[in-house]
Amino acid sequence: MGGWIVLVVLVLAIVFLVSIYNGLVTSRNGYKNAFSQIDVQLTRRYDLIPNLVETAKGYLKHERETLEAVIAARNGAVSGLQAAKASPGDPQAMQQLSGAENVLTQSLGRLFALSESYPDLKANTTMMQLSEELTSTENRVSFARQAYNDAVMSYNNKREVFPNSILAGAFNFTEAKPLEIEKPEMRAAPKVSFQ
Repeated sequence: MGGWIVLVVLVLAIVFLVSIYNGLVTSRNGYKNAFSQIDVQLTRRYDLIPNLVETAKGYLKHERETLEAVIAARNGAVSGLQAAKASPGDPQAMQQLSGAENVLTQSLGRLFALSESYPDLKANTTMMQLSEELTSTENRVSFARQAYNDAVMSYNNKREVFPNSILAGAFNFTEAKPLEIEKPEMRAAPKVSFQ
């Protein structure tokens, strides 16, 4: 009789540990999936930027430095995204992507502020359409980033509570880093209105 009790307790303990492990794996896969949505939206954003710069190029002939800064910032953000895609949740990768996104947002803000001085550019149909698409994409990036950060928080909470923390440490479930904007003034999407 005592052997059966030990066996039942052992089986229940194994089921409990497997349940914890599977929950951690599910949460980790959840935040990685949420990051893939950020990837989709940021890739769309990066694809729009060269078209925006090409449209503005004809009007901003004397503003080459600004246009080159936007392209350089876009390329830096693409590199940051590639590093983050390779390791979603990794603190260094998330910090690199966050910094690159901040630089890109600032350079786009300068481009749009500069374009206000060019009425023909503001009235250009292609420029208006691209700016509308970029605004829509910025909103999607914001929603995807929020979903990712929520999934990261859920995963981190799950790996830090007892007894999960013991199993998480034993199986190397490392802390995931949310995607944050470093400067409070950068939390808003850039203004892209050409009306």
